[in-house]
Amino acid sequence: MDKAGSGVVKLRGRDGLKTVDYYLVVPILTMTIIGLYVLQKVLSKGYAAYPGNYYRQIVATVAGIIAALILCVLDSHFMKIIGRAIYAVSLLLLILVPIDGYSLKVTWGADSWLNLPVIGNFQPSELAKIGLVMVAADIFEKMTNKEYTILKGFGIMALVYAPPMLLILTQPDFGTAMVIVFTFVCMLFVWGVRYRYFLLAFSTFVVIIVPAVWMFYLEPYQKNRILSLVFQGSDPRSEYNLMQSKYAIMSGGLTGNHTGILTSVPVKESDFIFAAISEHMGFIGTTAVIVLAFFFLGRCLYVAAKIPSKTASYTITGLTGYFAFHFIENMGMAVGLLPITGIPLPFISLGGTAMLINYLAFGIILNYSMSRNIS
Repeated sequence: MDKAGSGVVKLRGRDGLKTVDYYLVVPILTMTIIGLYVLQKVLSKGYAAYPGNYYRQIVATVAGIIAALILCVLDSHFMKIIGRAIYAVSLLLLILVPIDGYSLKVTWGADSWLNLPVIGNFQPSELAKIGLVMVAADIFEKMTNKEYTILKGFGIMALVYAPPMLLILTQPDFGTAMVIVFTFVCMLFVWGVRYRYFLLAFSTFVVIIVPAVWMFYLEPYQKNRILSLVFQGSDPRSEYNLMQSKYAIMSGGLTGNHTGILTSVPVKESDFIFAAISEHMGFIGTTAVIVLAFFFLGRCLYVAAKIPSKTASYTITGLTGYFAFHFIENMGMAVGLLPITGIPLPFISLGGTAMLINYLAFGIILNYSMSRNIS
């Protein structure tokens, strides 16, 4: 009988725990430590909620590590059930977002949060990213094994993606929607779509989707951010956050800014945490984060390529795409290479929800990597 469908949760033995991939663990724990160090420096400088917000970050980090450890103990066959459960819970929470009476739209420009007992502010769309990847990976495997025809597989995929995507876009949270699309494209590429179809889809996106999004979806401030990136100096007000971020990065020097005079950067604790890393740890700190992030991503792709299970391979690929989008977008916008969005830096930015979700995704990758001792 299939272990995933037996209803019995099987745990790994001691031999299973010996297969922990430390090439994955060490970069993540190192970035987490760097994040806590930098956040303490940032939050202690005039934040009214300090030290409460810092303690909550530590609690979220510990809870995330525990969640990842629990996932590692479970047999990998149980991951399919977990993926479906995550998808179902995230969809239910997304439905509650517009009707719960709680909104941070005035502050953040989107109604994306729930105020849950004990947990506090929680963003269901973050959880939906993982659920969609895991459910889609299962569908891709069934298509690979000819259990589903291509038409049936993509039909089911559309039914799976449509409800959460529509709910997320109506919040509106275009950044999260882009992450979800990117993870799907990564899995689609690994599944084996021909290059001409990618070129056709990309052409359609550029010619039809981009103008439609620009005309009917983006808010004026979002358009100004993109225009100010393309035409630097055209709108000093829209470029203020970016310019302050650049000043903070430049002030870091080799080992950090030791003058005691720090640059004021809006949302330095989250969206522009990369600027704070440079300010407090300098070129050495930012280089370390970049190396750690891309080493982790490279190792994830190596594991995805070597692991025999198709579901595991597709899941790791999708979650790697999720992390890659966050790393590249956050770092890129901090230095002016990409448009400014509300995408945090994984394992480093302030945010209990993001930290929990990041460790949950990491735990899933680590669980699958342990199913085979990859050298």
